[in-house]
Amino acid sequence: PLGPVLREYLVSEAMHALGVPTSRALGAVTTGDTVYRDNALPGAILTRVASSHIRVGTAQFFASRDDRQALSALCDHVIARHYPHAADSANPVQAMLNAVIGAQANLIAQWQGLGFIHGVMNTDNMLLCGETIDYGPCAFMESYDPATVFSSIDHGGRYAYGNQPHIAHWNLAGLAQAVLPLLHTDEDEAVKIAQSEVNAFPERFVAAYQKVLANKLGLSDFTDSDDELLKDFLTLLKQEKADFTLAFRRLAERASGRELVKTLWDFPSSFSDWLQRWDERIARDSQSSESRAAQMQRANPLYIPRNHRVEEAINAAYKGDFSPFNQLLEVIGQPFDDRGEWLDYARPAAPEEAVCQTFCGT
Repeated sequence: PLGPVLREYLVSEAMHALGVPTSRALGAVTTGDTVYRDNALPGAILTRVASSHIRVGTAQFFASRDDRQALSALCDHVIARHYPHAADSANPVQAMLNAVIGAQANLIAQWQGLGFIHGVMNTDNMLLCGETIDYGPCAFMESYDPATVFSSIDHGGRYAYGNQPHIAHWNLAGLAQAVLPLLHTDEDEAVKIAQSEVNAFPERFVAAYQKVLANKLGLSDFTDSDDELLKDFLTLLKQEKADFTLAFRRLAERASGRELVKTLWDFPSSFSDWLQRWDERIARDSQSSESRAAQMQRANPLYIPRNHRVEEAINAAYKGDFSPFNQLLEVIGQPFDDRGEWLDYARPAAPEEAVCQTFCGT
């Protein structure tokens, strides 16, 4: 249907503008055919581009058939295309696995920093090149809650916002298992190599996530003592049902002296003690106030493809009106800009506009 095509177009282009590695939308066309889901909908085709479309599931496909020749050819191609440095390693497939794990740690850290929820993180939706792909039941979280789920098929919260790092870890273990025969001729040694690489993911993710958080909080680096500061901030966000994007953007405004977001949302009194602690922390930080303000401006977007705006664009397109889609595409293409005339696009959904479920549809 046309709707899922437009959702992927909008969200993938937003992710690109936000600086997240992603597949891109080359084009979308209607087909003139009718697609039947719950009702009859106009059909469409999305053409997407990525640096490659090779997935964890691609390796699993050949491994499940014990086709080691094909699996070896696949890994050689991935190394040549994405991780050429691995070819010079004593164990090229291990070096490739190590590089894929690092790429995914960085990617998921960026997702978490933006409140992005993929919605269906199976192994066939994880690219070995480290780009986001398959924007099906995806959405951006508004009120902060790690348990947030949008996908209509995720009944148990497997792919909830807070679970995404764990699922990435699980998927990478699947990749390691698939390439075991190429890691070492001795199976026990192969398992040891694979386990050591996969076991490093949590630490690598935390390191990447801390870099994202340091930028969002206006810190030159993230120390162990900052972990409590962050946890307390997130606890307050959940307690107050605060909008994740606006809260961080408002924090960035406090660092720069701007007040555009303040017209939409400001810190309630419950944040007073925390804000004092944050002021004291940034006063001890090594960077200048000007550098901090610029850093936070780049790390905390004002405009994301909010779910109700995406649905608004889709519903209008079903009626033949693509102007809301084109306008939203323009706005999310400049996610960090202070544009007062676009401020309504930064507004969270009103209760009657809230989108509680998203659907794969393709």
